[in-house]
Amino acid sequence: MLRSCHPEPAVAVTAFVTALGVAAGRGVTGSAAVAAAVLAGQLSVGWCNDAADARRDTACGRHDKPLATGELPPRAAALAAGTALGLCVPLSLLSGAAAGAAHLVGVAAGWTYNLRLKHTVLSPLPYAVGFGSLPVFVTLGLPSPSWPAWWAVTAAALLGVGAHLVNVLPDIEDDLATGVHGLPQRLGRPACRWLAPFVMLAAVGVVAAGPPGAVAASDRVLTAVAGTVAVAGTAVPSGPRSRWPFRAAIAVAGMAVAQLLLRGADLA
Repeated sequence: MLRSCHPEPAVAVTAFVTALGVAAGRGVTGSAAVAAAVLAGQLSVGWCNDAADARRDTACGRHDKPLATGELPPRAAALAAGTALGLCVPLSLLSGAAAGAAHLVGVAAGWTYNLRLKHTVLSPLPYAVGFGSLPVFVTLGLPSPSWPAWWAVTAAALLGVGAHLVNVLPDIEDDLATGVHGLPQRLGRPACRWLAPFVMLAAVGVVAAGPPGAVAASDRVLTAVAGTVAVAGTAVPSGPRSRWPFRAAIAVAGMAVAQLLLRGADLA
């Protein structure tokens, strides 16, 4: 069950949003509520994904997927996904009706991707909505609720689209062979290798230039470093399944996340 819930992204997203809640001023209780709701939502999306893809993963011989190897019945993953989703509703509403609704919209976007939109040209949309809803969830749950700054939502949405490209990159051929024709699959591996790091770089640029006032020297340096990493990750000669674009995208995303956390007090 643990291997089937996509534990790495579930923990990473939960940790990031919880830290964002702390930085924005949600306090101990509020940040704990954020962590519980986001973890439940991420678990539901992860188990839903594996349940929905069980036949495809089996056909592709995915030995890293418990449903594909027969270690876990699809029904068990589907039941776990539904249970986690059911828990996510009251946990999200602990932050208030508006904040809870924003988070549940993001979780619903993840389910919509799994069940339908991953097969269409609109496949990046659920990632943009899901990640973009996270700063909204944080700031609408503050003691004095307010909408987050536009740059925080935009940067989070760009990180979501970048995550989609990075996630799909290693499996494009398997996806096409089993009938998945999302936007990255239609663009092809070479285009996605370049797009993933640069979409993440755009998130860094938005966080650096978006807040009022002059761009700080540290932001200029960080943006330059992020640009260098993005170019190096895609320009390094490598094979079609090289991990360098993936590593570059993750490194640049980490810079954008760090910027968001440092500006947590300015989100609202």
